[in-house]
Amino acid sequence: MSIIIYFALIILIPLWAQFKVKGAYKKYSQVASSSHMTGAEVARKILDDNGLYNVGVEETRGYLSDHYDPRSKVVRLSSDNFFGHSVAAAAIAAHEVGHAIQDAEDYSFLRFRHALVPVASLGSNFSWILILIGIFAQLSGLLLLGILFMAAAVVFQLVTLPVEFNASNRAMEQVVSAGIIRNDEERETKKVLNAAALTYVAAAAVAVLELVRLVMIYTGMTSSEE
Repeated sequence: MSIIIYFALIILIPLWAQFKVKGAYKKYSQVASSSHMTGAEVARKILDDNGLYNVGVEETRGYLSDHYDPRSKVVRLSSDNFFGHSVAAAAIAAHEVGHAIQDAEDYSFLRFRHALVPVASLGSNFSWILILIGIFAQLSGLLLLGILFMAAAVVFQLVTLPVEFNASNRAMEQVVSAGIIRNDEERETKKVLNAAALTYVAAAAVAVLELVRLVMIYTGMTSSEE
């Protein structure tokens, strides 16, 4: 029964987070902001207000594919948010600019996350190969190596949380101080930002659960070898 509950959790947690994100986005993408600025205009204004004239704003394909590219110094917004005048478009654009501001200020957690990218990528790609071979071949050393690789990916997920929450806090400060949203729109803006943050919280929770399960498997395997 416990294994059924475990797998239900790792499936349902991300689905629940995605449901919340899509629900909040769908609702508030239909609510026009009082400033009637497009997401692109919101991003450009906040960037300019913070002296980040070298950071571009571009449209990108995909649904909720918005992101900040630190290598190209570009905030990329999905079409709906790039051209949209909604509260959701303003919130998401401001959030991505929050990452650009972090980059410009050399925010410590963002710098740490960037440093973890090569190790986390390696862990995500190869950890399961080592783990599966270790489990089926009963090779505890190989399983442990796979767990260590996976742990690096989990650390990356955990470090992502303060980066995302900080970007959202910066977004709220910027849209309020710049007059992009009114006081009565703050609640709606926070709902969009909080819903988006849930995806990162869910991903981190699932990663930690999986790591704990594998450590328990490793502990059981080494106990049986003694």
